[in-house]
Amino acid sequence: MKTLVTGGTGVTGSALVRRLLDDGRAVVVLDNKEGYKTDELRQRGAEIVIGTITDAATVARCMKEVEVVHHVAAAFREMHLPDREYAAINIEGTRIVAQAALKEGVRKFVYCSTCGVHGDVKHPPATEDSPIAPSDYYQRTKYEGELVTLAHHERGLPSTILRPNAIYGPGDPGRYYMIFRRVGKGSFPMFGSGKTLYHSLYIDNLVDAFMLAEAPERGLGQAYLIADAHHVEIEDLVRRVARAMGKEVRIPHYPMWPLVAAGHVVEKACKPFGISPPIFPRRVDWFRLDRAFDIGKARRELDYQPAVGLDEGLRRTYAWYVAEGML
Repeated sequence: MKTLVTGGTGVTGSALVRRLLDDGRAVVVLDNKEGYKTDELRQRGAEIVIGTITDAATVARCMKEVEVVHHVAAAFREMHLPDREYAAINIEGTRIVAQAALKEGVRKFVYCSTCGVHGDVKHPPATEDSPIAPSDYYQRTKYEGELVTLAHHERGLPSTILRPNAIYGPGDPGRYYMIFRRVGKGSFPMFGSGKTLYHSLYIDNLVDAFMLAEAPERGLGQAYLIADAHHVEIEDLVRRVARAMGKEVRIPHYPMWPLVAAGHVVEKACKPFGISPPIFPRRVDWFRLDRAFDIGKARRELDYQPAVGLDEGLRRTYAWYVAEGML
């Protein structure tokens, strides 16, 4: 079975590609740049095409004889990326990929969206029926990509939409890396009560969901929230990270409002100079906005069962950071 993975050199995409190769698949990867251990994917037989999903000719070439498409490529939250780039990639790029898949007669199209389409979760845990309330241009354009996908589903492209939560695991030097680094210093400053809810998604669990969603009869025209089995309070998450590292951590508490104010001021001060701010509103939101989701629909309809729990996932992630010399 020939499978196309757009965005297949990134953290999520490359993890999916490795699983597909393990499954004996012929895999084509389309991404705009080299990524983490891309050469390893080549050596294992994946065809790597460096190009953009906004180039219809390149997409059509990659789509030849493809049976399944996992559309992971997206413009994410990059500093100084103009809004038109988010629209060009997340909306029009999705349209180009979906049109090519429809023309080729692809038997399943899996679109990777984000739980962020629900914005600030007012009444956790959120479900797929919770309000669509994207809070930034990335989330808004990812939701519009969902609408593009559903339109092509109605035209005859069997499609399923996944809305992953906060992804972590080996290969990802992102937000969790910052948590591990801070815990490693022995003290983690907590702004606010520490009772804000947070819902993680270990990378292997997400890949399981992709594999389940590509089945022809599953999830047709439906969207699914994908996360680990349980959400936790953020202070509990920090303590679990400490346990995974075999360390003790102090968690002094501080009021929230100075951090909120600092996030806005620092972001505005850095923007004219093209500097990535050390603190900004979205990072502050981690301390104050609930992110908890109900994965019951994915359990029932995709047979999704998150196999890796939080403590095991944190242990594996820490081991990878150590092996990579990052901690």
